[in-house]
Amino acid sequence: MNDTVAVLSDIHGVLPVLDAVLAEPAVAAAGRLVVTGDHAAGPQPVEVLDRLASLGDRVTLVRGNGDRDLVTYARGGDAGINDPIARWAAEQLERRHVDLLDALPHPVVQHVDGFGEVLFCHGTPRDDNEVVLVDTRMARWEEAFGDLPADVRTVVCGHTHMPFVRLVDRRMVVNPGSIGMPYGSVGGHWALLDHGAVTLHRTPIDVDAVCDRIVAESTYPDRRAWVDEYVRGSNSDADAIAAFGPRDGR
Repeated sequence: MNDTVAVLSDIHGVLPVLDAVLAEPAVAAAGRLVVTGDHAAGPQPVEVLDRLASLGDRVTLVRGNGDRDLVTYARGGDAGINDPIARWAAEQLERRHVDLLDALPHPVVQHVDGFGEVLFCHGTPRDDNEVVLVDTRMARWEEAFGDLPADVRTVVCGHTHMPFVRLVDRRMVVNPGSIGMPYGSVGGHWALLDHGAVTLHRTPIDVDAVCDRIVAESTYPDRRAWVDEYVRGSNSDADAIAAFGPRDGR
């Protein structure tokens, strides 16, 4: 049995990059896929959710803060965030999409050969919107992991759109990076858990072609500006750490 796990995160409604990653031989051959949140808050929300649903039981979707926001907006509430594309994306969803997002779990624990019990989350195990970064101080990591069972020795997260692998007091922490809104380098970022080994990957894309396709297929009014900023990767990892840093308690 193939017990490799391909981990994707933060698709943010960008279908062409998702499709490019799904076509990677190692992803196509993986026994399981886990997507660690923020699936649809972007220019192609319906298309991305339908593609993920088409993967069947092979894929596990974890809830992200962006998924909660879409459900809130779709049901007439106010998520209290300054993100116009989230409101727009919520308006595109059918009831089946909203119900899917509303039912997503957070966190998720699965047994993976070579790793034992692996916890998959979005921000941290205790909060899908909590920020932890590769350079977050150890005391903050200890707080975030305070309630984890001792047998969970690997935590896979998302949320900050920057790939990294690091140790936190002998636990391995993996962030696969972002599919739809990469900070640092352009393309689709993902990770592979393969019998005790973790590898980070980046799928290159034809940026102009991807941006043109999204502009042609999406009806989001500001889609050109959105893809120019997020798909083209105008925000560097340094920019992101500077913006997110104050939120990790440093």
